[in-house]
Amino acid sequence: MDLDDLPRQRPAGAAALAKESLDDMSVYELKERVQLLEAEIVRTRKLMESKESSQSAAAKLFK
Repeated sequence: MDLDDLPRQRPAGAAALAKESLDDMSVYELKERVQLLEAEIVRTRKLMESKESSQSAAAKLFK
């Protein structure tokens, strides 16, 4: 098994973000937060697709 496949601990920032109170945020701040999170999701999915493509190519090479 590749070390990249093993789960890693999430950075402290991710845990803090999940615990952050949203009650005191304005609608503008909430919309901004959603935009930032959606951009991070897109970035993460692109990297996942790239890694899956690399794994698939490697698997085909070694069959």
